Amino acid sequence: MVAVAILAAGKGTRMKSDLPKVLHDLGGKSAIARVIESAAGLSVDRWLVIVGHRGDWVRSSLADLPLVEFVEQTEQRGTGHAVQQLLPHLADYEGDLLVLNGDVPLLRSSTLEALLATHRKHQNAATILTAQLPDPKGYGRVFCDQNLLVQEIVEDRDCNPQQRQNQRINAGIYCFRWPALAAILPQLKNDNSQGEYYLTDVIRDLQPVMAIDVADPEEIWGFNDRLQLAAACTVLQRRTKEHWLRSGVTLIDPNSITIDETVTIGPDVTIEPQTHLRGQTTIGAGARIGPGSLIENATIGAGSTVLYSVVVDSAIGPQNQVGPFAHVRGHAETGADCRLGNFVELKKAQLGNSTKVSHLSYLGDATLGNQVNVGAGTITANYDGVNKHHTTIGDRSKTGANSVLVAPITVGCDATIAAGSTITEDVPDDTLAIGRARQTTKPGWRLGSATVAITTPATDPTTETTP
Repeated sequence: MVAVAILAAGKGTRMKSDLPKVLHDLGGKSAIARVIESAAGLSVDRWLVIVGHRGDWVRSSLADLPLVEFVEQTEQRGTGHAVQQLLPHLADYEGDLLVLNGDVPLLRSSTLEALLATHRKHQNAATILTAQLPDPKGYGRVFCDQNLLVQEIVEDRDCNPQQRQNQRINAGIYCFRWPALAAILPQLKNDNSQGEYYLTDVIRDLQPVMAIDVADPEEIWGFNDRLQLAAACTVLQRRTKEHWLRSGVTLIDPNSITIDETVTIGPDVTIEPQTHLRGQTTIGAGARIGPGSLIENATIGAGSTVLYSVVVDSAIGPQNQVGPFAHVRGHAETGADCRLGNFVELKKAQLGNSTKVSHLSYLGDATLGNQVNVGAGTITANYDGVNKHHTTIGDRSKTGANSVLVAPITVGCDATIAAGSTITEDVPDDTLAIGRARQTTKPGWRLGSATVAITTPATDPTTETTP
């Protein structure tokens, strides 16, 4: 049996944030979510998260994980004190306890699997994850014999000059045989300069205790401030981009690109510089994204191109051309072979196959059929000041330049909206709709003219619908 306890009670003062340290984001996931994920491959019987500062925020962030139990640490008095809070919760527990830190988000699952396997193979009372650093300054040193059995742990400030030469450091990740640890926890003392209860103090009373070195020391990086958080994010970005490069994705100038770990990318995709892929995003095979694009919680279909554009919470179909400078948002969707051109915005709009919106248009709360051609400057006026209203345009219809469709309105199939029209009534199939003021021409119009002749057409209809 394995129980996992995650220390997540600290405030993180050096983060200079109201947000608990363990909730800060790294590549689309919070630090504590990444820690939980690192242990998810183990066969875990109990998940316990020790909370304190803003504990309600931590609880809320993990609300979709019903198996997590929360343990309150009302005072933050050290790692030993935190684990002491588990005693009533694990009173009858006889298995192993894996102790993780909520601000150490870079651990790989394979590392924790190796830690647990070593712990069980040697029937250790405790097994400690360690690392060997070329510059171990600031870390507690772990002293072992030739069999990696731990003899003592000495904090950096307490090391003599010879002890400081030891490069094996304590990573703060432990696996304990819980009954052995539970017997010792009540005896912990806080007779140190910090007045805290240190979990490392139990090591001298447990036998045997073994160390296992992590292969990649970056895995044990924690963060205490924004600088260290940024360094951890850089590591995650490097891992993610290496994965996609080895999976058949081309990244042009990887250093200028960011990709969340939650993103899925198909083969033969090209990601151009200054492009950012975030959230639950999927990029289809052969697509080309960027340069200068943001794709967040969106789907881009196979073979599509998105150039200098933003797509958020939306789905772009296959073989689309998007941009430059398009903005697709609010659960918009496009079919196959669509074109969204310069300075086009879609909001909660659905476009059928082979529909083109090439220039300077806003389509909000609209449904367009197949092979619709939207002229430059077309707007669906969807808001009356109180409510949003819907516009529907049928297959093969066309709107002229600078058309305004005042919703709610339906334009049928094979209809044409004349350029410059403001349309306020439904347009039947196979018609031409004109809604514009008649032109007035004033000859001789210049500053200082004595007389001005005004020529006005005999008739002045404001709206025509011609079959």
